[in-house]
This record gives sequence, C-alpha cells and structure tokens, in this order.
Amino acid sequence: MYRKTILRNDLRIITVPMEGTKAVTLLVLVGTGSKYEKEEENGISHFLEHMFFKGTKKRPNQLKIAETLDRVGGEYNAFTGKEYTGYWAKVNSRHFDLALDWVSDVFLNSKIEEKEIEKEKGVIIEEINMYLDMPRGYVWRLWEKLLYGNQPAGWMVLGEKENIKGLKRKNFLNYLRNHYSAKNTIICVAGDIKSNLVEKKVKECFKKTRISKPKVKLEVIERQDRPRTLIHFKKTDQTHLCLGVRGYDLLHPKKYIQAVLATILGGMMSSRLFILIRGKGLAYYVSTSSQTYTDTGYLVTSAGIDNRRVEKAMTAILKEYKVMKNRKIEKSEIQKAKEYLKGILTLKLESSDAQASFYGMQELLENKVLTPEQVFSKIDAVGAEDVQELAKEIFQPEKLNLALIGPFKDKTKFQQLLKL
Repeated sequence: MYRKTILRNDLRIITVPMEGTKAVTLLVLVGTGSKYEKEEENGISHFLEHMFFKGTKKRPNQLKIAETLDRVGGEYNAFTGKEYTGYWAKVNSRHFDLALDWVSDVFLNSKIEEKEIEKEKGVIIEEINMYLDMPRGYVWRLWEKLLYGNQPAGWMVLGEKENIKGLKRKNFLNYLRNHYSAKNTIICVAGDIKSNLVEKKVKECFKKTRISKPKVKLEVIERQDRPRTLIHFKKTDQTHLCLGVRGYDLLHPKKYIQAVLATILGGMMSSRLFILIRGKGLAYYVSTSSQTYTDTGYLVTSAGIDNRRVEKAMTAILKEYKVMKNRKIEKSEIQKAKEYLKGILTLKLESSDAQASFYGMQELLENKVLTPEQVFSKIDAVGAEDVQELAKEIFQPEKLNLALIGPFKDKTKFQQLLKL
C-alpha cells in the first residue's frame, strides 16, 4: 500500500502507488504551525506560507510561480494549521518531474524579499478581516480561545493584525532556521507512480533541506473547574455557537470512541442532533465533531440558530449530551455510526491528494502510519458500552464550554444553562 524511507538527514519520504488514476500529488509537510510561535510573532507560520509563492531565483516573481503549473492544468496550494504546514501540487503523472521541481524550488529557494513582505501584509490583513466577518468560521476561533486562553493553542493561526504589521524579513529567516528542518519534514507522493523512481528523484531535489534541530512547541496548559462562556457581540440575523467539552487527544486510543460518539450526536444527516435541531426548524446547520491535536482534544456541537431560539437549542443539545450518559445506546445506532465513518474515509481516499494527506499527516503528527484497513479495525472495535462510558467521562458540568457570536451582551442567561 505504501512505503516509507528515511534518508540520512532524517528526511522522510512516503510513497503511495495507486491504481486506476493518472494523477499524482506531491505533498511536503513540516511539523510547525501556530502552536510553535511566540506571542509577538503569532501569525508568522501562515504568513511564511504565503511568502513561498512570491518568487525564487529560478522563478523570480508571483506570475512565474503561478503559471508553471497553470500551463499543465495542475492544482497547487499550501495550508497552515496549529501543528503543521503543508505545500502541495497535483498534476497529470506525465508532469510529475515539473511538479517536483516546482515544489522543491518554492520550498527551498524562496527569496522572501522585504518588499514582497510589505505588500503581502495587506493581503494577510484582508484575510483576517474576511474571517472576522464570517461568524460561522470565527466562532471556532473564539471556541479555542475560550478553551486555551493566552497560549499558542488559543491563538488564531492567522495571527493578530498588529503582529502582522510588525514582521520583518529577519523574523521570517529566524523562523525558517528554527522550525524548518529535514528532521520534521515529510514528503508524501501518492498516485500513478513507481516508488523506487520517485524516491530517487525526491532525494535529489530535496538534498539541500536544512538539517538543524527544530524547536519544540510549548506544552498546553489546561485548567477548568467550572463551565465557561465567551460571548462576542455582533449584530447578526443568526446566532452562531460552539457548545461542547474537553476530550481526548490524537494520540489517545479513545479518540476512535470519541469519533463514534460525535457521529451519533451530530456527524450525519440522520444523527440525533440533526434530526432534533434542524428537524424542528431551530437551525439551518448543526453538527457535532471530534477535534484532536497531538496534545489536546474536544467534542463540540456547532450550529447557526434563530436569535430568538438560542436558549431552546442549547437546552436541546445539552439534554442530548445527558441522554448519551444515562441511557443505553442501541447497537444498531453504534453500527450505523461506525459504518458511516468507514464509508466516508473510503470515499475520501479515492483521490491522490487525500491519500497523500492520510499517510503524511499520520507520520508527521503520530510518528506512525495505519492503513485504512487498520483504522477500520480500530473503529470496528468500539462498542456501545465504550461510547456510553466515554460520554460519562467527558459530559461533566465542569468541562462544558460555550462560544457564541450574536446580538447579545449579557452572558448570564447562557452561563446558567450550562448544566448536565
């Protein structure tokens, strides 16, 4: 299914040959993101990602960078999270050499010029403004701010505007030296490939990857002994909220149970909260998800609700949390959730970019790789008793949190509802 090779400089290469496709995806993952930042440089991980598309010696400007793969109908982009940064290209396999040259060039040879930094500040600030104007997305940032407070886990990946304005070229170069290294970089290639040939080519193109020891992120501090609420006043026609609890992290075996529990509650259109909340006209969107990082995790329900019916919707969500603790869960409902999770993953993995992400992210964040079949086995092992026991563990009043955006200034009435 896949092959992993570790080079002498500790750079890891994962190849995933696929049948029935003419596409190939090359994904470079680096083990750094906003959790690795200092407060005064918050946002630099994401900003740096942007700078990699501004020019190299070989492709001296943004146009030359962009048109290289545009000429062959390729797809390409980058992304930044709290614990990772990624750069990728997806092309017809006939153009793999071009994609490899392009990705390695922007990754290793970007000029990061001061004049381009100054121009890009405006772009980043407008990106921040865009998210601030989108309450459905911004409420998630408030949710993590509520959970983790003033530490890297609680900061926005995009950073704060004042930070962005103050960043200079020396800040980016220092960040590169401290956080971009062969030791925390993985190159995953998936699609219509031959592993031996790909490995040789990748090794040659990335032989100049830095080999310094990357800095580690700060340990997340979690303290909570009572329900917490964060209200952001905004004149909206719809209230957006995240209501949930602290849970298990990516490295904990109970993450599979947590995923099944979230799916039963609100992970699919036949889930309990979707039928209960949307089915009764309280909201347009409602979903429950399990989010796991390497050191933290949570289960949360998000919803967009009529401003006049927020309390009713919150009461319904909390009631269902309580039911999950106290009432036996039917095996048929557990089985449906497990089959849903397996089915979604199966469909997702039909594309080469999803395959690259599936294998690469596991190696980067967990330092191990499970095949889809092994993941399915973990999901299949979850039983009804496991789900109910986990619900009893995490659905505790002192673990409850509510982040909300809407036309409200007083959080008292919402705080009073946070009971189980």
